[in-house]
Amino acid sequence: MPDWENLRHFVTLAREGSLSAAARVLRVDHATVARRVAALENETGMKLVDRRARSYALTEIGRRVAATAAPMEDAAFAVERAALAAKPGLRGEITISSGPSLTNALIAPQLFRLRQRHPGIRLTLLGETRAASLNRREADIAVRLSRPIEPGLIARKVGHFGFSLYGSPQYLKDTPPSAFEFVAYDRSMDDSPQQKWLKAILAGRAIVLLSSDLENQAAAARCGVGLAVLPHFIGDADPHLQRCDVDSEAVGRDVWLVVHRDLRSAPVVRAVMEFLSDCLKDLRG
Repeated sequence: MPDWENLRHFVTLAREGSLSAAARVLRVDHATVARRVAALENETGMKLVDRRARSYALTEIGRRVAATAAPMEDAAFAVERAALAAKPGLRGEITISSGPSLTNALIAPQLFRLRQRHPGIRLTLLGETRAASLNRREADIAVRLSRPIEPGLIARKVGHFGFSLYGSPQYLKDTPPSAFEFVAYDRSMDDSPQQKWLKAILAGRAIVLLSSDLENQAAAARCGVGLAVLPHFIGDADPHLQRCDVDSEAVGRDVWLVVHRDLRSAPVVRAVMEFLSDCLKDLRG
C-alpha cells in the first residue's frame, strides 16, 4: 500500500497544478512536495510526473492515479471533520481563514479575549486573500466577502462595510480635485466592486500606484502619494487619513461567516464562530 501522506501530496500537486501552489495549500515547502511525489513513484514503480525545467506535468498514468485517489482524499477529509465534530468540550485546534485587512484590524487585536474565555482552544489564523477550502480542511471556519457556492458549506451574513476615498489631510488641502491621483489594486482585483467603483470615478485622472496589499495602499495614501479606496473600518480609524466624499453611489461588501455543515454543531467550532461574530459586531447595522 502506498504511504497516504505521499499520495496526499501527489493528489494536491495534481489538483493545484504546480509545486508552489501545492506547497502553499499543504503548508510545507515545495521541496517536501517534490520529495513526497518521488517517494510515491518509488513505492508504486510508476512514473507519475514529467519533471520539466520550471514545472511538473502529469503523465497519463499520473492522471489516472490522481483521479482514482481524489475520492480517497475527500473521504479522509470527511473522517477528519467527523472526528472534530465528535470531540466534546472546548479543547482542540481550529484554523480560521480571513482576508488580511479584517484579520489585522478586527480579529487579531481581540484574540486575547478568546484565550481568556477558552484557553483550551488553539488557533491558526490565516490572513490571506485566497479563499481557503473548507471541504479540504485548509480551514475550519472562514470569513468571506461573498456568499460561498461550494457544496456542503453553510454561510451566515454577519456584517457589511463600506468604502470611501481617503488621503492625507495635507494632500487633500493642497491638491484640487481635478489633480487628484490614485492608489489602486493590481489587476488581480479588477473584478472587485471597490476597484470597479474607483475606475468609474477616475474621470481621466491617473492611477500612480498599484498594490495587491491594502495596508500598502493605506500607507501610500497616508504619506501623500494619492487617494486610496479603503474600507471605513480602516480609513476612519486612522488619524493620519481623511475621508474624501465624492458624488457617486457608495460601494460596500457583505461579510459572511462560513463553516462546513459537518462541523456546525461541534462545541469548539461554535465557540470560535461566536467569538468571530463578536469581533465583527461593529460591521452590523
